[in-house]
Amino acid sequence: KYTKFSICYYWINSLGQKTSIYDRSENVPIPSGAENKTATMSYDHRIVLFEKTSSGTYYCEVKWNDMQKVGKGVFVLARGTGYIDTSYGWDILVTLTVLLSALSITATALLLWKRK
Repeated sequence: KYTKFSICYYWINSLGQKTSIYDRSENVPIPSGAENKTATMSYDHRIVLFEKTSSGTYYCEVKWNDMQKVGKGVFVLARGTGYIDTSYGWDILVTLTVLLSALSITATALLLWKRK
């Protein structure tokens, strides 16, 4: 009864929209003498994020004829490539230095002009 099942991977984005990623069906034969025993099998799937909008919670779901089980989900935050520093400290410092230098030169020129 439980040897035929399907595995589905999907994600739900921040808007609550469900997107299917991968589906496959399995038919696992039961070896002789292993009937009525619990078996655990591992099925891995690598998810490739294509863009920043791939953020959301990713789930694995297994369905039998009369039952389904869903994993707890894994939240993935997709960002751009690397960290972008938003500090403008150097820009402000250079601008302020140039402005003060220009004012200093102007004041010196005015003092020398007034002296004549």
